[in-house]
Amino acid sequence: MKSVVCQFDELVSGSVKRFVVGTRAIAVVRIENKVYAIGDKCSHADVALSEGEVFCDTKEIECVRHASSFSLETGKPNTLPATQAVSVYVATVENGEVVIEIE
Repeated sequence: MKSVVCQFDELVSGSVKRFVVGTRAIAVVRIENKVYAIGDKCSHADVALSEGEVFCDTKEIECVRHASSFSLETGKPNTLPATQAVSVYVATVENGEVVIEIE
């Protein structure tokens, strides 16, 4: 299933926005001309990753509660205390729109 979540121009590079696609909360991050989509829930604590900080140089998002950072490309945690990966989704820009694909 593909869903349009916003216009690409609505996202600022280095920022994150939360969207709900079907029943899933997804954090969408823009870094320059690319978009990434990751599940919007830290695997360590019930905290929205969309409230965290984006690290553009390493393509990571950090949880605000315990500072675990997750790869935007793989969903794997790069720092403790989180040890479980978060889901990632295919995110593309088509005709100026951000499209998220969920299997």
